[in-house]
Amino acid sequence: FWTAAGGRRAAEEAAAADELGGLGQHAVRAGGVDAVAWERVRALYARDAATRTADLSAVRQGYRFIDPLASETVTNALTALLAAFLLYQLVAARRELLRFLQQLGPESVELALVALLLLAVRVAYGLHKHRRVLCVDFVTYKPPPRLYTSTEKFLELSRQAGVFDDEEIEFQRKVLDRSGLGDRTSFPEAMHRAEEIALAGGNGAAVLNMYNARLEAEQVMFSSLDELFARNELDARCDVDILIVNCSLFNPTPSLSAMIVNRYRMKPSVRTYNLSGMGCSAGVIAVDLAKDLLQAHRNVRCVIVSTENITQNWYLGKQKSMLLSNTLFRLGCAAVLLSNRAADASRARFELHTVVRTHSGSDDQAYDSVFQMEDSAGIRGVKLSKNIMDIAGNSLKTNITTLAPLVLPLSEHLKFGLYVLRKRLMRAGVLAHQKLPPFVPDFHLAFRHFCIHTGGRGVLDVMEDALALSAEDMAPSRFVLHRFGNVSSASIWYELEYVERSGRMRRGDRVWQIAFGSGFKCNSAVWRALVSNSQRDVDY
Repeated sequence: FWTAAGGRRAAEEAAAADELGGLGQHAVRAGGVDAVAWERVRALYARDAATRTADLSAVRQGYRFIDPLASETVTNALTALLAAFLLYQLVAARRELLRFLQQLGPESVELALVALLLLAVRVAYGLHKHRRVLCVDFVTYKPPPRLYTSTEKFLELSRQAGVFDDEEIEFQRKVLDRSGLGDRTSFPEAMHRAEEIALAGGNGAAVLNMYNARLEAEQVMFSSLDELFARNELDARCDVDILIVNCSLFNPTPSLSAMIVNRYRMKPSVRTYNLSGMGCSAGVIAVDLAKDLLQAHRNVRCVIVSTENITQNWYLGKQKSMLLSNTLFRLGCAAVLLSNRAADASRARFELHTVVRTHSGSDDQAYDSVFQMEDSAGIRGVKLSKNIMDIAGNSLKTNITTLAPLVLPLSEHLKFGLYVLRKRLMRAGVLAHQKLPPFVPDFHLAFRHFCIHTGGRGVLDVMEDALALSAEDMAPSRFVLHRFGNVSSASIWYELEYVERSGRMRRGDRVWQIAFGSGFKCNSAVWRALVSNSQRDVDY
């Protein structure tokens, strides 16, 4: 048994066997450490009756999943039984049925047909009707003052890191001066320890590592969720049925959703989803996924956590197209509670109207416009293309072309129809040819408030001109960019919070959330306000 070639491995396996329960060398011979572990489990189940006892809460959850009408066998059996009973009754009462039909006049037949048509319309409506998707509440993360990073603080940290020369620092200063960011945007804890990078010889991994990235994720996610659960008096252990987390650049194992499940001891049946690599538009993608899940499952609550992690994504190289992300992205997170439960309708703040998603990834330029990569020195970062504004404009045009028919009133549809007719008549030579400007509908007829992703001051300027928006329309986006910076997928929730706190939200108002992201994607979500808010409090 002990051989010269296998002595060391056998000794290690025997030690492992002792750790796992000391079941003896026969288990090691049977198959190594895996066999030892398996024997230990078998022994536990053999001697401990409690281990074999089912958790009744899990059993009840299993029964909740049973849907008899989804079973083909049950449905066919019920259909056959009811058909047989109906046939028997028709045969038994055939004489009475014939007399009844003979007595029917034309008016009675018409009445019966109208009744059948009315029933068919109601059945068709029931089959096509969607469950309401309600936004009960949402919370945005507010960093503590110790994490505030003004322009001067950012440049000081860049110097302390010891990896940037004067040219890179001056370039970042110029970008920051025209970025629209204020002095109360925030970096995570690890990035405020830039001097440790210099002490490590410029090795960013000394601070910008997995451990500190996890700490950042825990800080922003748990703080937001703690407030969300406390404010809505929810027990996270049993009141959350679906959990969706989106974070583009940080995807550890176990996942961020597993981190939340472990922190709050959520029930085993909670459905979890982790969206990664989908950029700043992933917040709307998470809403779209939640919408589909709330249509498929009755009487459930869904929590969405939208965040981005920047600890490991502080670019320490010299390529200017990759230095841009250093000047834009800041610390942020949003936690959103959605529900289709009738009990939550009375306290819900918004109802989802529609979601429209546009993906331009089939175009190479669009695909490459936001790209995570290593530079020539092997330093990882995110490259932003100089063509990104043109690509965003094309994606926006496609998105609003699809969205417009779903939200605009009839008057705008008629204007668009006349515009198309006029172009075709000019093409056919019926009308004198003249250059027509592109048709831009008046989106103020569809939306009262606009929450446009804070991709940067240039993005907001282009959106303001393209959609003919006013300074008041752009106020939520410009405030969030100045106060919090580009907080990625969470930005649309920070903006919605500003609209509420500005005192301008009224019951029935429609809100347009629109976001851009890598890929390249442009996504829209439209919400209808269910409550009014006239109190103004934007000093935060």
